[in-house]
Amino acid sequence: MKYRRFGKTDLQVSEIGHGLWGMGGWSGSDDKGSLDTLQKSLEKGCNFFDSAWAYGDGHSDQLLGKLIKNNPTAIVIAASKIPPKNNKWPATSSDRLKDVFPRQYVIDYTEKILGGIGMDCLDVLQFHVWDDSWSDEDEWKQTITDLKAKNLIRYFGLSINRWEPWNGLKAIQSGLIDAVQVIYNIFDQAPEDQLFPLCEQMGVGVIARVPLDEGGLSGKLTDEMRFPETDWRARYFGPENLHPTVVRANALMELMPENMSLPEMALRFVLSNKTVSTTIIGMRSLDHLQEDVGVSDGRGLPEELLSRLRAHRWDRKIAPWSD
Repeated sequence: MKYRRFGKTDLQVSEIGHGLWGMGGWSGSDDKGSLDTLQKSLEKGCNFFDSAWAYGDGHSDQLLGKLIKNNPTAIVIAASKIPPKNNKWPATSSDRLKDVFPRQYVIDYTEKILGGIGMDCLDVLQFHVWDDSWSDEDEWKQTITDLKAKNLIRYFGLSINRWEPWNGLKAIQSGLIDAVQVIYNIFDQAPEDQLFPLCEQMGVGVIARVPLDEGGLSGKLTDEMRFPETDWRARYFGPENLHPTVVRANALMELMPENMSLPEMALRFVLSNKTVSTTIIGMRSLDHLQEDVGVSDGRGLPEELLSRLRAHRWDRKIAPWSD
């Protein structure tokens, strides 16, 4: 496993991070299997684990806490997120900060997350949604400053709304943002336009999420695939998105180098961008884990292939099925 500096912080994070969303409520997940996979992930060199209160109302935080408890001498960098108080994803400029992240609510949920994980100080706390119309408001700034001063959190970040990489630029310029989590993959290349250059300038760590487009870049999606109604992917890969994704993924398969799968090519695309600190993957099985962590070997994709992959950029807009 290779490691990269997390922005201007003192953290060295594994290039492959472990996302816990699938362990908090997706179909087919069970706690024993989740803990076994997390343990193997740690043994394989992953040290960055990304959770959120919304992943099962604190369940994924508890799983992460068990991993830490079972490995008291290991380096585990724990990140989690506070859900919006109004339970609205994504946030928009019509939402008021006081209805989404009021001061006492942020403090209360920070303490809940710490309690669930079993930590006194969280490595990275994030707001699970954001809108840049809140950037100039003093309340969130003072709250985050106080949480750091009280040693309840080390660093603070934003989870940027799906397909809105520009919606956070103003907040980053405040100097209070240590990290951003943003969707970045072969299809979703828009963060390269403005967000990544600003992160480089400001020393902000980049957590690239959804590197496989929720499974669209897994190489397994077909027009006939259906997910259980209780699974979030049933909505994401509904009629409006399933077929277009299959068509685009099939086109990418024609570019795959010999002995390289589509997921490997997709992950190597993300890691070829040096602005990325870590990319988080929902590794729920040992087979997936073995494949994914093996990509962190320092070998990026050739520039010629990267150039061809950039032609597959897919600029999308928020839709009712996408969040």
